[in-house]
Amino acid sequence: MALRRDIFWVGRQWAVTGAGIQAVDQRLRGVLDIEIARLWDDDLVGSRRAKPGVNTADFDKALAVARERFPQAPASDPFVAQLVALGVVETPVVSPVVPAMQLRTEGRLARFLPQWRIRR
Repeated sequence: MALRRDIFWVGRQWAVTGAGIQAVDQRLRGVLDIEIARLWDDDLVGSRRAKPGVNTADFDKALAVARERFPQAPASDPFVAQLVALGVVETPVVSPVVPAMQLRTEGRLARFLPQWRIRR
């Protein structure tokens, strides 16, 4: 996986991007990358740190920057999830109705409006 464009921190071997922690060396093809959702998984982090050839100081710095940048999402309480499933706790209803299309052509010259055609 290539490095994403939104790079927040770059070290010698690791970079913190919008995808999480990524190895700078692209020959690894994203094998050692850690996604944002798994930054707080200590087993995965420990397995990546134990790989041969990993600069642990650089990895620890990248992990600290990533965890600061992307804080851990609070774990949902299974009791509350069960209450929601049973219908005891009301959830907001989102209307699936799509708003009507509005044409904004008033006061514009017709020759400057984008043209569209229906192809058969």
